Amino acid sequence: MTIAAIPSPSTAVWHLGPIPLRAYALCIILGIAVACAVTEVRLRRRGGPQWAVLDIALWAVLFGMVGARLYHVITSPQDYFGDGGEPIRALYIWEGGLGVWGAIAGGALGAWLAARQLGIPFTVVADAAAPGLPLAQAVGRIGNWFNNELYGGHTDLPWGLNVHQMDPDNPGEALKDQNGDPILEPGGPFHPAFLYEALWNVGVAGLVIWADRKWKLGKGRALAVYVMGYTVGRFWIELMRTDEANKILGVRLNVFTSIIVFLGALIFFLRVRGTREYLVPVDAPVVAPVGAAGGDVSQRDVSGASGATARKPQRYRAVTEEQYRAYQETGVIPEEKGDLLDDFADDDVDDVEDEPDDDVASDGPDDDADDDGEGGSGGGSETGSESGETSDEESDDESDTDARSRAENGGDPAVSTGDR
Repeated sequence: MTIAAIPSPSTAVWHLGPIPLRAYALCIILGIAVACAVTEVRLRRRGGPQWAVLDIALWAVLFGMVGARLYHVITSPQDYFGDGGEPIRALYIWEGGLGVWGAIAGGALGAWLAARQLGIPFTVVADAAAPGLPLAQAVGRIGNWFNNELYGGHTDLPWGLNVHQMDPDNPGEALKDQNGDPILEPGGPFHPAFLYEALWNVGVAGLVIWADRKWKLGKGRALAVYVMGYTVGRFWIELMRTDEANKILGVRLNVFTSIIVFLGALIFFLRVRGTREYLVPVDAPVVAPVGAAGGDVSQRDVSGASGATARKPQRYRAVTEEQYRAYQETGVIPEEKGDLLDDFADDDVDDVEDEPDDDVASDGPDDDADDDGEGGSGGGSETGSESGETSDEESDDESDTDARSRAENGGDPAVSTGDR
């Protein structure tokens, strides 16, 4: 017995003069706004530039729409290229027919291109957007309710969905009987599959937020959690749907797609490692020069007291949470790993350490300067104390003269490696 019968709207489009306002399109737009709001907050907390999500969303939405339509046309070619089909209608997206798998793939491509334009690592954007995407899908599913679509078979559960027969000649309007009343689909009430998926997506968003807080997921792993969670729900919801769809071995095509995408996300999640990533600018302006007290060339004034005009960074790179917190406190941009100058400096020091003692004592001024930097009082005297031998006065005078000469000329670059 149905206790809570869920009604369906008999109208899914309204006209503002000559402009049609379609409920499905409004729900999609609202869903995009929700995803943008969530992503903007999360991206800012990770050091991203303000309103960067608007640029990313523009690319993601355009590519997502194209991808969604392409997936629908490719998986339902008979509607456009079969007998009686009209190929031009493949461009009529207002008549319906958008595949979520194509939307996800196309949107991801668009977001990747936008991130490259903004100089932001894509994995940071992906993880920031992970909980917002299922929330957007949940809102978008309300549009399916207005369209009287995305429902399952008959149900005797305490809840069920009443569905109207829609007028094919008047999209967005239900067929009406002679009394002007909307006509219901026979065999109801039905499983409200659109509602199941909307609620499931809200749960997936909660799962992503919980997992991200617990494990601080990075490198795109938060996005992988969303994909895995979504595909699990899509799998069982597809099995209960009764609307027309292409099938393989008697099973709906989207069921196989769900399995394949889930396995891909699972492999990615298990193989990729990395904690939550934060953003710091790579090309921030230098406003605090190196001073005699040992200032850092990458240090910048974050107080705004200097009066210098801040230049908008053109590129960002991912760092750990510890590096990001230190950057917030000091304004000093963390050094990149594998820096070429660091490698050269380390090699110079290693070469000095690996040389035999007698070579150190007899080498030229460069090596004397290296020894002074490491030993504090001169490499030659330290070697002599270890071997029980002392140098004559003439050798000491010459060594001291060379050391003073090199100190006056700036010293050896390798000596400064310990002060970085």
